[in-house]
Amino acid sequence: MLAADNPPALARFYADLLAVEPLQGLGASHWRVPWPAGGFLEIYAPSQSRPQAKQPGRLATCLQRSVAGGNNDAAAMALLQAWLASALGLGATLLDGPRQEAFGVEAWLLDPEANRLLLLVQNQVS
Repeated sequence: MLAADNPPALARFYADLLAVEPLQGLGASHWRVPWPAGGFLEIYAPSQSRPQAKQPGRLATCLQRSVAGGNNDAAAMALLQAWLASALGLGATLLDGPRQEAFGVEAWLLDPEANRLLLLVQNQVS
């Protein structure tokens, strides 16, 4: 679940990154973004009687893709670069990366409402 100042806009951002359609939830301030593997990212406007302050922390949304064929670092980096360009075009801000790690390639961003977001592309052994 993700609190948002503008739930429809943030839902559209994540839906575009995942290539899915956002769905309106229980009201105008609640949206759902289908995860490709099942389930939903729930996005809502917090109650005005109990607002939630934006704060940095160790929690982040991680969106993940994979490249088939095992140790294919160049293909993973190319996929991440294209995905990163899409995210930046949709209003994200780059924090760090892209960089190669032992488990794949990653880039850290802030979404349009300054929530931490990790884009990760893993090499998938076939």
